[in-house]
Amino acid sequence: MLKGFTRIFKPLEILTEEQIAAIHKGTLSVLKRTGLRFESERALKLFKNNGCQVDYSNKRVRFPEGLVEECLRMCPSSYHVGARNPENDMIWGGNTTYFQALSGTKSINLDTWEPKTPTRKEYYDAITILDALENNHIVPWYTPWFGFKNVPPVMAMPEGLAARLRNSSKFICANYSMGCEQFNIKMAKAVGAELRTSMAAAPPLTFYSDAVESAYRIVNAGFILLLVSGSVYGGTSPSTIAGSLITGNAEIIAGLTLAQLIKPGTRVIAQDFSFPQNMRSGSPAFGDIAISLHQTAFNQIWRKYGVPTDGGVSYPSSKKIDYQAAYEKTINSFAGALSGTNTIWIQGSLYGELAFHPVQAIIDDDLVGMIGRFLRGIEVNDETMALDLIDEVGPIPGHYLGKAHTRKWWKKEQYEPKYADRLTYPEWLKAGKKDCIDNAKKEYERILSTHKVAPPLTDKQESEIENILQEAREYYKKKGLISSEEWKNYKKDLKSSNYPYS
Repeated sequence: MLKGFTRIFKPLEILTEEQIAAIHKGTLSVLKRTGLRFESERALKLFKNNGCQVDYSNKRVRFPEGLVEECLRMCPSSYHVGARNPENDMIWGGNTTYFQALSGTKSINLDTWEPKTPTRKEYYDAITILDALENNHIVPWYTPWFGFKNVPPVMAMPEGLAARLRNSSKFICANYSMGCEQFNIKMAKAVGAELRTSMAAAPPLTFYSDAVESAYRIVNAGFILLLVSGSVYGGTSPSTIAGSLITGNAEIIAGLTLAQLIKPGTRVIAQDFSFPQNMRSGSPAFGDIAISLHQTAFNQIWRKYGVPTDGGVSYPSSKKIDYQAAYEKTINSFAGALSGTNTIWIQGSLYGELAFHPVQAIIDDDLVGMIGRFLRGIEVNDETMALDLIDEVGPIPGHYLGKAHTRKWWKKEQYEPKYADRLTYPEWLKAGKKDCIDNAKKEYERILSTHKVAPPLTDKQESEIENILQEAREYYKKKGLISSEEWKNYKKDLKSSNYPYS
């Protein structure tokens, strides 16, 4: 069982009880008066049968307060999460925080900082890095990238899940698109792992049919449902933090209600994946301080609801591994950790969801270790107060070097980064002026030459995954969702030395 980082002090709170009550009341008002659009006939019928007001012509559902409150109470406040390797299982909820990698559509060239499409080998290698990192507990969907060379877009998610299952024994996530969750569920069950898959709203206040169908499949499989609001304040939600919290919470609660009506007691986790809009460019303002305020308030509200949260999404605006990326990622992830989110996204990301690099993930792992050390807080007892030792050492020329107490406690109290430069200036000059990026590059090579996923998939599990992938390939090919040119390049890749699984 992975321990994660358990916070021993009161979480950061920025809302008063009156403000929480006002936002909750506003959320209930939106659910009851405005309602949400669900583009799914069976969801509309399920809501109608459970007392909701349903306008079939506009696909609009309005929720009674009593049903909402009842479904919130049905959600487990903490629960067990099963990885392929039981040693990587987790408990989500309470005061414990786990960290997970972020994703990107492209890799980057570390010399020019220009984006590039990764190969299958680079994809698999990046997952190996994430499996080896001590403070990366979860390998989510789209991670490390949304796809790789020669894989048809419609096969990117199944191929990505197979790659994660093959190259990591940590808890793995998968998402939905074009019905791929049916194959993802089969692969997870074939290797004895659980999945977390999202049901993402389409702000404002809409759920498309593919999100609803995915939710039905995941809930009926007994897996974990991540309920996502992904608005842009000022674009698809109000520009105010309070207003966007209300629409986002309404979207998540509507999805949560559906999940609990499908199967009461379904394990859910609420995600705040929203960003302010950069009104000068029209793109999301990744790294903005408003994200930290939003997520801190979100965590406080959902802690009141008793539902685990997924937040602290740490996408920077920087396109390089640099000082800007560091401070933007640190502030958002630190605010998420202090305010009590249960899972935080950070390792590997650069600008938005557009770039990921495993060297960045290695550097981020140091940052996560420092945040985790902070969450452990301060031990105050007779031994740590060290009154007898202070009396023994006394004033100058006394010192604490060489004392048994110092040898025992210094590593517990400090955090030793693995990749940061902590040399003195003369040592640094003598060692060749290496920085954290140089150190991370060296670690990247070391991990790839030494790390082995434990346990590897058995031959039977590998065969089952390959059969499921082949089923998906044929399914999408018959539907005409893989073009002739895509199929040609795909088959060539599957017959190459990059793919020793057939």
